[in-house]
Amino acid sequence: MGGPGFIVSARGVRMPRLLYGTAWKKERTAALVTRALELGFRGVDTACQPRHYDEAGVGAGVASVVAAGLPREQLYLQTKFTPLSGQDPRRIPYDARASLPEQVRQSAEVSLRNLRTQYLDCLVLHSPLSPFERLLQVWRALEALVEQGQVRELGLSNCYEPGELAALYGAARIKPWVLQNRFYPRTGHDRELRRFCAQHGVVYQSFWTLTANPEQLARPELRALAARRGLTPAQLFFRALTQLGIVPLTGTTSEEHMRQDLAIFDVELDAAELAELSAPFAVPP
Repeated sequence: MGGPGFIVSARGVRMPRLLYGTAWKKERTAALVTRALELGFRGVDTACQPRHYDEAGVGAGVASVVAAGLPREQLYLQTKFTPLSGQDPRRIPYDARASLPEQVRQSAEVSLRNLRTQYLDCLVLHSPLSPFERLLQVWRALEALVEQGQVRELGLSNCYEPGELAALYGAARIKPWVLQNRFYPRTGHDRELRRFCAQHGVVYQSFWTLTANPEQLARPELRALAARRGLTPAQLFFRALTQLGIVPLTGTTSEEHMRQDLAIFDVELDAAELAELSAPFAVPP
C-alpha cells in the first residue's frame, strides 16, 4: 500500500491527502487515534472544543505511537480555535471574559498541552465571526501564533460565503491554507469556494463527506465502477475527491473501514472515469 501522499505548503508543511477526524469519539478517542496511526494515517483533525472533541485523548493516542518510534515530524496535527458560540458554557477551555486575542492564545496553549507537542501544523478558526472586524481581530491573533513559532499554518472552517473567504484572504498577512467545510448538496458542494481555493492555493478539506451524500453513493455509475474496480462505493467516492484535490476527513471507528480508506490510493481513476464520477459536483471551467 503506497499511502496517501502529501500536499506541501509554501512553509513546508506536509498535509496527508486523507485525514482522520476525531469528533464525537469521547472515551474511545485515544484508542482510535492510536489504531488509525498504526494502520497508516499520518494526519489527525481535532479541536479545542470539549463539547464535541476529546483533544487530550487525541494527544494520548499520538503520544503512544510517537513513543513506539513514529517521529512527530511525520505527523500532521490540526486543531481548531472554537469561538464562544460553539462552546459548551460548562466546559469552555479558555477564559470567556478575556479579549478575543487572549482567548485565541489561551486556546492554542491548551491545544499544545493536550496534544503533547511543541507546535501545531495547522490551527483552524472553527467558524467565522461577525462583523468582519471581529473575524479579522481573531485572524491577527492566529497570525501572531505563526510568527511566534507555535503554529505553522492557518485555516478556516464552516465558511460558506465566497465573499467572506475572499475578504479574509485579501486582508490576511498570513493567508489561510485550509478551508474545511461540510461537503454536501445544500451548498452546491461549495463549487464557487472550491474554485477560489484552486485559484489561490487553499486546500479544501471535506467533512461529513459520506453521511451527507447518500445520493452520490447510490448513483448507478459509481456503484458499477466500484464493482469493476473491486472497491466499495465509499472508497470510490473518496478516491474521486482526492484526485480532484480535495482532502476528505474520515471519522470511522471501524478498523476495516480505516484499512479500506487508506487503500484508495492503490487505485488511479482515468480522466473519463473521474469526469463521470465528479459531474454532479464538478467546478465548471
